[in-house]
Amino acid sequence: MTARETEDMVLELERLRRSVDVGFATTRGDLALFLQRADQTDKTLIDHEDRLDALERSRWPLPSLAAVTSCTALAVTLWTTVAR
Repeated sequence: MTARETEDMVLELERLRRSVDVGFATTRGDLALFLQRADQTDKTLIDHEDRLDALERSRWPLPSLAAVTSCTALAVTLWTTVAR
């Protein structure tokens, strides 16, 4: 191997190392962005779950009121039928 070939090999290895470093930096940046978006998505999902729970808690009387109304209608109907 001549000195020129060794020098060329060293330069090529340095370029390869620089290329790998840039690739790793890009990958780390993409991964950091992905993790940030995943955290934002988790926060959004938690917020939606909290809002859905609040809606479900505020709607619980509706089925109960429907049951009470139907029982009252049945009682009035039976009372009217028996009273005749």
